Amino acid sequence: MDKQQNKNYILFIALSAALGGLLFGYDTAVISGEIGNLTNFFHLSPLEKGWAISCALMGCFIGALVSNILSTNYGRKATMIIAALLFIISAIGTALPNTFTLFVLFRIIGGIGVGLASMVVPMYIAEIAPSDKRGAFVGTYQLAIVLGIVVVYFINYFIALQGDAEWNLNIGWRWMFGSEIIPAVLFLLFIFQLPESPRWLFLKDKNTKGLAVLQKLNSPEEAIKIQNEIQHSIHHEEKTPWKSLLHPTFKKALFIGIGLSVLQQLTGINAILYYAPEIFKSLGSSSDTSLLETSILGVVNLIFTLLAIRLVDKMGRKPLLYIGSIGMSFSLLSVGLFIYNDAIGNWVLPFLLLFMASFSISWGPIVWVLLSEIFPNKIRSLALSISVFIQWVANFIVTQFFPTLLENSFLKTNFNGAFPFYMFSIICLISFLFVWKLVPETKNKTLEEMDSLWN
Repeated sequence: MDKQQNKNYILFIALSAALGGLLFGYDTAVISGEIGNLTNFFHLSPLEKGWAISCALMGCFIGALVSNILSTNYGRKATMIIAALLFIISAIGTALPNTFTLFVLFRIIGGIGVGLASMVVPMYIAEIAPSDKRGAFVGTYQLAIVLGIVVVYFINYFIALQGDAEWNLNIGWRWMFGSEIIPAVLFLLFIFQLPESPRWLFLKDKNTKGLAVLQKLNSPEEAIKIQNEIQHSIHHEEKTPWKSLLHPTFKKALFIGIGLSVLQQLTGINAILYYAPEIFKSLGSSSDTSLLETSILGVVNLIFTLLAIRLVDKMGRKPLLYIGSIGMSFSLLSVGLFIYNDAIGNWVLPFLLLFMASFSISWGPIVWVLLSEIFPNKIRSLALSISVFIQWVANFIVTQFFPTLLENSFLKTNFNGAFPFYMFSIICLISFLFVWKLVPETKNKTLEEMDSLWN
């Protein structure tokens, strides 16, 4: 297999695995178009409304917790297959229930699939990709998440146009949830075509199979070199990942991984993604217009994620994170000021678009790139699963309590609804300082060089 064939094969693998990201985005954003109808159909209180969205995150906790066990014992590929099956079950289950309890149950099942995919897919892509292209290839995972969000926004909008308000209240939202079965089945079919991660094969002493996969991805000389680097890295690390985490340098890596995960969520991105239609309606837009404005947010997300993929291996990880932190802080502060002074009208959308562009070129894709690459081989699965678990905890907290922050009478009286945007703006500034002081640059480094990075 020549160099161009190797590159094309790796790209096929990355894009196929990244379908798990598309389902991640699809599953988490599909509810944004139906939360109003769900609230009315099931007669939900504000707390239950938050639970309707954040219950999937409980599944994400479970998926992230068991992802290390599954991916370590049974392989990256088998874990992705399990995630695909859970997505299919969730798509069917959430389209059918007549009780809120059953709806929540199937949302949690889908969340488990998201939790599994959010850990294993970027790790798998990072373990397949060459070091000089790893940022772009792992970035396809975030691109797929964004594409899933954009696709589901437009599908929600299209389905909502098929009937009147009563039809959407009783039927439309079921079609929106059920539509997820199509990408879920495609993901399952593509995963069966992929090889197992060579680094996992070497970890399990399946050296012949591991070398065979490397030879499909690299020249014979490069395959042998990478095999030696992987085996050397594995041989010189602790026998148990938990014991390895106690090493000071690995504790530092884990701390930074957790910090990146938490700050990515505390920028407020998911509060805006999940509640975008409701935010726009509260600012005066009609139901149809709010869905269209949300779709525009998704398109901006997609465009700037593509730009991030082009830049990440040229500019590096840290410069993009700096740009994103500054842009997000400024745009959210501006939104907060407009809301506080009742100067909403057409002013808010451009600054929300600026926020989305800033996040999409930085903290969206770059955090996934860093999480997939900063941990050494022996602890990568465990450390990544811990970081992703903490990420879902932060996501849950933001999603569950964002409606309360918007509707709290004290905050409304004193901040006129602007408080959450001020809060997220300050956190974005903190994210800038975190990257500046603590996060190392990983551009062009192999996964086997991460030990020396922390030393």
